[in-house]
Amino acid sequence: MKMDSDLLHSPAVGLTEEEEADMNDWKLPLAFMKKRHSEKIEGSKALAQSWRMKDRMKTVSVALVLCLNVGVDPPDVVKTSPCARLECWIDPLSMSPQKALETIGANLQKQYENWQPRARYKQSLDPTVDEVKKLCTSLRRNAKEERVLFHYNGHGVPRPTVNGEIWVFNKNYTQYIPLSIYDLQTWMGSPSIFVYDCSNAGIIVKSFKQFALQREQELEVAAINPSHPLAQMPLPPSMKNCIQLAACEASELLPMNPDLPADLFTSCLTTPIKIALRWFCMQKSAKLVPGVTLDLIEKIPGRLNDRRTPLGELNWIFTAITDTIAWNVLPRDLFQKLFRQDLLVASLFRNFLLAERIMRSYNCTPVSSPRLPPTYMHAMWQAWDLAVDICLLSSLPSLRRATAFRHSPFFAEQLTAFQVWLTMGVENRNPPEQLPIVLQVLLSQVHRLRALDLLGCFLDLGPWAVSLALSVGIFPYVLKLLQSSARELRPLLVFIWAKILAVDSSCQADLVKDNGHKYFLSVLADSYMPAEHRTMAVFILAVIVNSYNTGQEACLQGNLIANCLEQLSDPHPLLRQWVAICLGRIWQNFEPARWCGVRDSAHEKLYTLLSDPIPEVRCAAVFALGTFVGNSAERTDHSTTIDHNVAMMLAQLINDGSPVVRKELVVALSHLVVQYESNFCTVALQFIEEEKNYTVPSPANTAEPGSLTPVRDSPAIPRLRSVNSYTNIRAATTARNLNKSLQNLNLNEEGGPAAFSPGNLSTSSSASSTLGSPDNDEYILSFETIDKMRRVSSYSSLNSLIGVSFNSVYTQIWRVLLHLAADPFPEVSDLAMKVLNSIAYKATMNARPQRILDSGSLTQSAPASPTSKGTHIHQAGGSPPMPSASSSSLTNEVPKPPAREQPATRPPYTPTLGGQAPHSHQFPRTRKMFDKGPEQAGEDGDEPGSHRNYISAALQTGLCDWSAKYFAQPVMKIPEEHDLESQVRMERQWRFLRNTRVRRQSRGITQRGVSRLDDQIFINRNPGVPSVVKFHPFNTCIAVADKDSICFWDWEKGERLDYFYNGNPRYTRITAMEYLNGHDCSLLLTATDDGALRIWKNFADQKNPEMVTAWQGLSDMLPTTRGQPTSSAHSAGMVVDWEQETGLLMTSGDVRVVRIWDTDREMKVQDIPTGADSCVTSLSCDSQRSLIVAGLGDGSVRVFDRRMGPNECRVMTYREHGAWVVKAHLQKETDGHIISVSVNGDVRFFEPRSPDSINVLQTVKGLTALDIHPQANLFACGSMNQFIAVYNANGDVISNIKYYDGFMGQRIGAISCLAFHPHWPHLAVGSNDYYMSIYSAEKRLR
Repeated sequence: MKMDSDLLHSPAVGLTEEEEADMNDWKLPLAFMKKRHSEKIEGSKALAQSWRMKDRMKTVSVALVLCLNVGVDPPDVVKTSPCARLECWIDPLSMSPQKALETIGANLQKQYENWQPRARYKQSLDPTVDEVKKLCTSLRRNAKEERVLFHYNGHGVPRPTVNGEIWVFNKNYTQYIPLSIYDLQTWMGSPSIFVYDCSNAGIIVKSFKQFALQREQELEVAAINPSHPLAQMPLPPSMKNCIQLAACEASELLPMNPDLPADLFTSCLTTPIKIALRWFCMQKSAKLVPGVTLDLIEKIPGRLNDRRTPLGELNWIFTAITDTIAWNVLPRDLFQKLFRQDLLVASLFRNFLLAERIMRSYNCTPVSSPRLPPTYMHAMWQAWDLAVDICLLSSLPSLRRATAFRHSPFFAEQLTAFQVWLTMGVENRNPPEQLPIVLQVLLSQVHRLRALDLLGCFLDLGPWAVSLALSVGIFPYVLKLLQSSARELRPLLVFIWAKILAVDSSCQADLVKDNGHKYFLSVLADSYMPAEHRTMAVFILAVIVNSYNTGQEACLQGNLIANCLEQLSDPHPLLRQWVAICLGRIWQNFEPARWCGVRDSAHEKLYTLLSDPIPEVRCAAVFALGTFVGNSAERTDHSTTIDHNVAMMLAQLINDGSPVVRKELVVALSHLVVQYESNFCTVALQFIEEEKNYTVPSPANTAEPGSLTPVRDSPAIPRLRSVNSYTNIRAATTARNLNKSLQNLNLNEEGGPAAFSPGNLSTSSSASSTLGSPDNDEYILSFETIDKMRRVSSYSSLNSLIGVSFNSVYTQIWRVLLHLAADPFPEVSDLAMKVLNSIAYKATMNARPQRILDSGSLTQSAPASPTSKGTHIHQAGGSPPMPSASSSSLTNEVPKPPAREQPATRPPYTPTLGGQAPHSHQFPRTRKMFDKGPEQAGEDGDEPGSHRNYISAALQTGLCDWSAKYFAQPVMKIPEEHDLESQVRMERQWRFLRNTRVRRQSRGITQRGVSRLDDQIFINRNPGVPSVVKFHPFNTCIAVADKDSICFWDWEKGERLDYFYNGNPRYTRITAMEYLNGHDCSLLLTATDDGALRIWKNFADQKNPEMVTAWQGLSDMLPTTRGQPTSSAHSAGMVVDWEQETGLLMTSGDVRVVRIWDTDREMKVQDIPTGADSCVTSLSCDSQRSLIVAGLGDGSVRVFDRRMGPNECRVMTYREHGAWVVKAHLQKETDGHIISVSVNGDVRFFEPRSPDSINVLQTVKGLTALDIHPQANLFACGSMNQFIAVYNANGDVISNIKYYDGFMGQRIGAISCLAFHPHWPHLAVGSNDYYMSIYSAEKRLR
């Protein structure tokens, strides 16, 4: 077999190229398809857990009322002869009547004591009404709020009456005296349980309910009308919490069969095993067990409460079966109330199920209130009969000859049934019947290991399974098992507890109370434990210490911090992640733990995780360091130094590739900002002043005239600019809106609105209370201002700042936050904006209190208009708002007259950082807000207290809760993508077959040779001027980017599939695109010339496009024009090349390095210095040879070997081109050449090992765009002079395209971009006149 698998994977044997490529599709890694990319980072919605008993109860007192009057039969019952005589297994006629009565009373008490030994028992034998009253009232008085049981045996008195009375005696036993149930209710009170063993007992239950209803009505009357006579009387107790068990229906008599006891109902309730065995022997089927007699049954050895004896085992099986029947038949809440709340009630109800089965066989139907569904036909009774059968068979020989007792196979068989359910069941199935039995089995050492294993498998099915298991009552059992020292149980218990806590974290308190945390501390410290079990242990501990002070103290004493620090470098990433989260949680707002961490230099040990290859681990480390500095205790110099250290370490993650990490970073820094608020306010004020006095050369203004394509104000151009914070909405915008939005977009730096940028996209709709419109957020610092501040801080010297030194930690962190506020990922920038604005708000409030309250100080920048919402607002549905005269920004980007003062408009909600700005949320937004104090309610519908926090000490990202979801989800199940029959797998298979087909058919065409390429198969007007085009490698979709949006076309059908906004700020443009995972679930990468990379999914299908991730690929793009030829009016921007096989992304552009990103780790892996003084204009790489070829703006072509160190990795430089290199292409074959083309049209071929070109071709001058077909050896040139020339490898022109096909044959515009399809001989061309066309080889070849 080994041989076969080797053959399969060796390309040489028997596989055609297509099959080999198809195999490779399966092997290709996928980028950005992990859970963190596909899910929202938040915890699962907590299921409401109803399993906890709200009020556990005890039955503390028992009244045994026996009305037997031995020897005198009541007048209304005609008894048969012979008749059932036994009461409590005693024949009353076998001794004197008084002695019989006392013995029966004593016996009944013993029978009850088996079930509840600790209760107070009081017998009342043949009593009078007064005796019953005295008994009941004294028991209720002593029981207080607990439950009292009233047992009534009425075999010696008449049957109950329809008026609701039972009978007792007068003092001389000459008369029967009626006792009203209404009085009995009053004396007994609630909660109570009543057992009636007499004929027609159902009548009592009915009367009881009628009286209870009457009481409820009386209570209501008294509550409504205090003058009513009822209200003067003492209030009757409510009977809602009363339970009744009656021997038969209202019209039935008790069975009189002489083989049965007279008190059959009582026997079933108090001696179930004895009566069940007798009844079993009386059935016909008992004859199948030879030699079983009633005498023999009496001799079954053992004690009921010792499970190792035959009788005890039978009793245990009986408990398991009746519990199971109840759990399967009863509604959950009723099951909880009757079977889990009170031990005695649970036992009586389990035995009541037996009473129903036995008494129905004698035409008698026991009644209960609350009523139960019928259970006497349940299939589990057959399992009981079998167990009794086997027990009798196995105990007979041991009774006759003293042989060893063999255990019943019942539990093992039920576990097998449970296992079958687990392995064979379908997804959506009914809960397993055997669950309560699994619970019982946990008590047995013999089966415990297997039961825990199966229980673990069951809990793994998901949160619903955990809820079910908790509702059965598993909790106390698994809590008790934590006291066991058996090592083999450890992995199972850790797994089970991880599952429970992932679903219901409120169990943390129970664990600490029972010292359960010590169990998990010892598992974590045990180095012999496999990593996955230590991971679960540390997850459990992380839940125990989560916002729970007692848990934090207990675990701190248990040495948790030292334990965790030892495991920070474990090879298992999930363990590292949870160790960090656990540390972050134990010292969250818990000072002793923080100091313990300082002593163990925990923060320094955590630094290593900041560069961990797994993003989630980096996140967890940032979280831990964030809570480490986020403690609100007093600061000493020592702790401040530590905080500064941590802050500067965190600041290094500013350009981390994963948005999850950067979000966590903002939160961690916000903790620091809360701690050192006053210092940050000082810095904020200085930055605000500096920004005011400094005009930044904006890239948009300094760039060459050609760099901004003028946006034509034409309704024919549908601009879709509707991007929610996280998703794009396709909005059908009207011409009016379009015009409006186009004017806005065309406004230059001065009075313009904020452009769409991730920074000022709406953050939340819950701010609506102050604005009146649900999706508007207003900030003091707009995105524009922050962006400008960010640039000021890098351009200006800032050395003149007073107070805080230029490079102080606070200034640095402020800069980091400014940088994060311009993050390409909206969620990151939203968070950073909140933090910055919160401080800016505080700073300006504190700096100018007198001016805020002085109505004369309003300047021209904030006119009093209650409706002006300010300009820097994003309206979720449509276009940017029109510029209005007011501005909510602290600065407008226009140089202001010197007299300008700080605008005094108040932000719409009070940002709080711990404290609150006084009353500001109560000011109405009109001029008069400045002349008097707050009114009670703002005029625009503010409620006091409806203000929102920008940032509070509790700012969170949901990372920990999201990580915890892992433990709640199935871990043993095969993931869908590996399940050969899953939908996901089938779809993937289909895509790979399609890929093979495309490869095969296109190769057929290109191998025959392409003789011309000018057949126009597609033309359409693009919404914006095309700047980059990219064919999807396998389906018929093409992506066309203009300055900041992407349009998708189906080139076969000629229809537009999608158009959405990329989210880049307005002074940037898209300069490169790549399809990632093109062979499978495609993602689109866009690169903009500010160095930002964004990745999109769900485009060009029916869903809304979503940003998967975004990061700053290159941090310091220089807006350079160096070495740029006049004919090509744009800088290189950002260039990228993608390697699917390795998951590496090469990026470069207006920088001096080629930066390589590993998309799997989402981090930068290498910076290769180009060694040149000009920008990189083109990148091409080959994973087989680890080579990267870069074309540069100075005309050089440089070859790098990325396996070598930064100083020696440049292995070749070609300087043959005299001008800007438009394209450098490295062929993918093992001996592939380098083809490079400069703007002057000279095409040069290089062999990587030789220093000079091996071939040169001359094409057209004034090249603006060029592409090379990877398969067909064609290259196409587009020129400023409005034509396209297509050449073959020999340099012969095979096609010249100057006009569009069509009736008028319009001339092609200046070519802005072109691209070949990776497989088909198709060429896409975008030109400055907005048109997008595709040309192909002759029609018959398609």
